[in-house]
Amino acid sequence: MTAPASPRFTCLIPAYDEAARIGGVLDAVVGHPLIAAVIVVDDGSRDATAAVAEARGARVVRTPGNLGKTRALAAGLQAVTTSHVVLIDADLVGLTPAAITALVEPVRRGLASAAISLRGNAPLTWRLIGIDYISGERVFSTALLAGQSSRLARLPRFGFEVFLNDRLIETGTTLAIVLWPGVASPSKAAKRGLRAGVRADLAMMADIFRTVSPLTCLKQIVSLRGLAERSARPPSPVPSGCIPRPPA
Repeated sequence: MTAPASPRFTCLIPAYDEAARIGGVLDAVVGHPLIAAVIVVDDGSRDATAAVAEARGARVVRTPGNLGKTRALAAGLQAVTTSHVVLIDADLVGLTPAAITALVEPVRRGLASAAISLRGNAPLTWRLIGIDYISGERVFSTALLAGQSSRLARLPRFGFEVFLNDRLIETGTTLAIVLWPGVASPSKAAKRGLRAGVRADLAMMADIFRTVSPLTCLKQIVSLRGLAERSARPPSPVPSGCIPRPPA
């Protein structure tokens, strides 16, 4: 009987005008022993994002203009040849190789089929309930999105994460929630200024609620927590006197 192949991971990083921040992220993933390839999707940046990524040793995929996160990820996914994707935002602060290892290891070791981060500066509500349902840092199988190109094409700019939540729930994918207390994501207001940042946050939430309703978001949170609890639950013991049948 042939043993299943070990999972291999591509780190996929969508980026728009992140030249000032993406270098630190790439320092944590380029050359990481668990990461086979690093792909940065430059989504029409007006700054040197692509140049910084190439100088750090990442492969760069360019979109024809600023298409939004969902289409940028769709373009990047077409270039992925490994069994799994490690999705990372380009603006993270405090990301380390150890944090990447912590996110990947539950999937690599077969303890869960997907993983999602819970950053140290995630909104208090998400930290209290124990999951950030729109986290941009995830590990998942490329098979999860096989045949989903037409659905991805219909999503708004920031609909990817909640769409992926639906796929995790539809497929009953076991999930590991990985605490990242030392990793933070800067607010849009800190990057763009208060007024522009608030507008960007409102636009993102509008896209999310165009993809799934607020009620569905609540249901996703409950379902994802259930998937994580199932993943963390130890296997049922074999009843006394029962002998497991060996695999065929």
